[in-house]
Amino acid sequence: MRPMRRVLLVVGGLYHDFDFVRLELLAHLARREHLRVDLRHDYSDLAALERCDALITYTAALLPDAAQTAALADWVGRGGRWFALHGTNSAIRIRPDGKVLTPAMEPLLFDLLGSQFLAHPVPGRYRIRPVEAHALTEGVEAFFLEDEHYLQRHAEGNLVLLASEFQGETALFQTRDWPKGQHQSFYLRPRGQGGVLYLTPGHARGRYDMQPLTETYPFVERGAWILPVFHQLIRRGIAWLDRDLPETMP
Repeated sequence: MRPMRRVLLVVGGLYHDFDFVRLELLAHLARREHLRVDLRHDYSDLAALERCDALITYTAALLPDAAQTAALADWVGRGGRWFALHGTNSAIRIRPDGKVLTPAMEPLLFDLLGSQFLAHPVPGRYRIRPVEAHALTEGVEAFFLEDEHYLQRHAEGNLVLLASEFQGETALFQTRDWPKGQHQSFYLRPRGQGGVLYLTPGHARGRYDMQPLTETYPFVERGAWILPVFHQLIRRGIAWLDRDLPETMP
């Protein structure tokens, strides 16, 4: 029998179906009976992090403040592992005219996470392909998905496992014009004795998740959550947190 380990799960923010995501992630975690979960909606109780062995986040338009970022960086540097999903790296403000602003995140947080969301085209079909052979992606081939195609700025030093390409416009966003380039979909970022594992697909939205901008939304969006390969990547990420893949960290 394995010793009990605690995982802090932070799920919350704006414009996404956090109830759906929370249940999906809890179902994955429940398959490892020795993992016990502390659940939070934001970063305000990071004292809970000191009681935990691992961190999983699925947030949108919700970033830790300077003090919380410093605590996260210290925890990761001392050996903590952080599995960050989808909008964890997003800081957005929507103007009354609909333009989406993406103010620069604090440098320490950018250095810790290794990327910042800047834009996405209208959710649609795009392709993700392997970049680096690794235990986390062993057997994973290129695949198509319908999701928010995250376009980002990236820090140096990420070990890119899966990536996509994009060229075109994102008319609603502050960064509008995109030359052809690679965008990191799944990567590892070692920091100190620990590290961050980032997976950018995973958009989810229900009919009431765009409030207060609009009362109802016309679609239910499940993005990559309908794909077996996406759930495989989540299981691998949890195994990395649980240190079942020791070769995944230098």
